[in-house]
Amino acid sequence: MARIRVLVVDDHRVFAESLAAALAAEPDVDVAAAGNGPAALRCLDRGVAEGRRFDVLLVDADLGALPTAPAAVPEGEPVVDGISLVAGVRKAQPAVRAVVLAERDDARRAALALQAGASGWVAKDCSLQRLLAVVRGVLRDETHLPPALLTGVLRELTAARKHRTESERLVESLTPREREVLRCMVAGLGRKAVAERLFLSPHTVRTHMQNVLGKLGVHSTLAAVALARRAGVGPAILPELAGDVVERGGQPA
Repeated sequence: MARIRVLVVDDHRVFAESLAAALAAEPDVDVAAAGNGPAALRCLDRGVAEGRRFDVLLVDADLGALPTAPAAVPEGEPVVDGISLVAGVRKAQPAVRAVVLAERDDARRAALALQAGASGWVAKDCSLQRLLAVVRGVLRDETHLPPALLTGVLRELTAARKHRTESERLVESLTPREREVLRCMVAGLGRKAVAERLFLSPHTVRTHMQNVLGKLGVHSTLAAVALARRAGVGPAILPELAGDVVERGGQPA
């Protein structure tokens, strides 16, 4: 029997471990749980290195939103939100299917998740049978959304397409180095972290960031990141990220 490898990413530790345990009870599922974005990226990379790639990523829509979340991430590492994590993983490992787990319906965020590469948006309180059906469905290239969200998500995606062309044109005006800086901004890195990653001085990074804002016609990092996402710019993939990983079923990750 072909086994499905699932990675649950949620900073609600009890929820993540409970869901992992429930999924691991299925005869064809191996599952791991990671408590934050950096831990998830490390686990995914390790799976690739060991020839045991994950098939499906189940990620909390509110990942990184907990007040205590930053303390759970080693100092100097970014807090990665759920949608950014999906975008980064889908770019680095296109074969991995991503499903976002949400506590509430939100057409705008569901549309952003789909644009980032997610294959589904599912309520956290759905039944285990429903979640398993979604997991197996996305592996058949199906897209799963709650029926109540369909109209709103289509409306959001239609509006997003109108803005995408202009956003892409603005991003294309950036130099290769400025695009690297923008991707680091999308990944949530501050000036010092960008400088260390790109081996530049903080002053040089500041100049690049100012140029990025000017060329994109925005006045804040948040606005630049929003425009970048509309243009399809994903976050920089951060190497050597640490974090706690717990695996159930099969061998430890």
